[in-house]
Amino acid sequence: MQNLQIDAQRLWDTLMQTARIGATAKGGICRLTLTDLDRQVRDWFKAQCQALGLSVAVDEVGNMFARRPGKNSALPAIAMGSHLDTQPTGGKFDGALGVLAALEVMRSLHDLGYQTNAPIEIVNWTNEEGARFAPAMLASGVFAGVFSADYALSRADRDGRTFGAELERIGYRGGEKAGSRKFSAMFELHIEQGPILEAEGCMIGVVQGIQGIRWYEVTITGQDAHTGTTPMALRKNALLGAARVIDRVDAIACEHSPDAVGTVGLIENRPNSRNVIPGEVFFTVDFRHPHEQVLDLMEAKLRAALAGILQPLNLAYQEARIWSSPPVQFAPELIDCVRIAATKAGFAARDIISGAGHDSAYVARVAPTTMIFVPCRGGISHNEAESTSFDECAAGAQVLLNAVLEFDRRLGS
Repeated sequence: MQNLQIDAQRLWDTLMQTARIGATAKGGICRLTLTDLDRQVRDWFKAQCQALGLSVAVDEVGNMFARRPGKNSALPAIAMGSHLDTQPTGGKFDGALGVLAALEVMRSLHDLGYQTNAPIEIVNWTNEEGARFAPAMLASGVFAGVFSADYALSRADRDGRTFGAELERIGYRGGEKAGSRKFSAMFELHIEQGPILEAEGCMIGVVQGIQGIRWYEVTITGQDAHTGTTPMALRKNALLGAARVIDRVDAIACEHSPDAVGTVGLIENRPNSRNVIPGEVFFTVDFRHPHEQVLDLMEAKLRAALAGILQPLNLAYQEARIWSSPPVQFAPELIDCVRIAATKAGFAARDIISGAGHDSAYVARVAPTTMIFVPCRGGISHNEAESTSFDECAAGAQVLLNAVLEFDRRLGS
C-alpha cells in the first residue's frame, strides 16, 4: 500500500472557508438543520464533490452521499463522514471536521490517482445535533431503521415548522429510500468534545463505543397569578417546582458519578413576566451513562422526584421520554484498523469511550462502524470557543485515510 498523505493546509483552508457559512461574532457557527445556511453549505459540499467526479445522491430525509468508484463495484462502499449542521452557538469543528476530512481524503486519492478496491463514500448526515428538530441523530436513525421516515418528516421545531416541509423548502428531499444504501464499513472522525486526550497528550482517540443517552420533556402546570396579591401559601408556582426538580436532576447524576451525567439544557417559563407567578414551565432532561441498567435507575429516580416534589406544591405535570439511544460497542476489526492507522502515522493514541452521541451510534446497527477522535482545547464543544489545532485536524484526517486504506486492503485480499 502506498504511503498516501493528505494535504493539511488544504484541509485547514476548507474548514475555515466553510466556517464562514453561518459564522457568529464570537468565532463560532450557527448553522441549524434545514435553514438557508444549511442549504448553502450543502450546495457548497455538493459542488466540491462533483468537481472530483463523485456522484452525489440524496435520500428521503436529506442524507447526502458522495461516491467514488472502486475496482470492485460489487463490494459495498466504505463510508466516511459526519454532519454539517451545528448548535445555535456551535464551533467550527463539531461534525464539520468529519465531513471535510473525508472530502480531503477523496481529494488526496484523486490527486494521486489511487484506486481503492471498494467504492468510497462521504456522508453528510441530516440533523445530527437535534438543536432544531428533536431527537438528535434523526436522519441516521431513519437510515438505520430506528425511526420511520414519516416520523422524521413530521418532527416540528419550536416554531411549528416541520422537518419535511423545511427539507422540501431547501430542496434536499431526495428520492432514495433511506437505508437502501449498504456500507461495508463506516469511519467517523470527530473532535473528542471532552478533555481526556488533551490532558494525556494523546493525538488520537481509538473509540470503543458510545455511552447510552436518554432525553425527556417535562411540562409543569400551576396557576399564573399576581405576585403582589397572592399569598405564598396559596401559590401554585410552576417555576419553583421546576427549580427543585432541576436540582434533583443534578443530584441523580452525582449519585451515579463518575460515569453518569444529567443536564437540564432547555427551559421555557410562561408567561415570563416579572410580576406574574409562573403558571407553566417546560424543560428538557438529558441523562447519559455507559450502562443501560444505570439509566433505568436514573429514570426511575427522575419520575419519583417529579411526583414527590410537585404534588405537595399542588402542581400538575406531564413527562415523556422522547428519545433513547442505547450504549454502543463498535466493530473490533475497524477499531484495529484505526490502531494500525495511528501507529503508521506516528501518533500517540489511547482507547476511549464517547460521552457524546453521534450518527455512528445508529449506523453501527446496520454496518460495521467506528470513530476516530482528536483533541479539542479544554474539552470545550457546543460552544463558539470550541478549538482544535491545525496539527490535530491534519492528524485526524491522516489517520482516517490510513484506516480506510487498511480496511480496503483487507477487503481486497
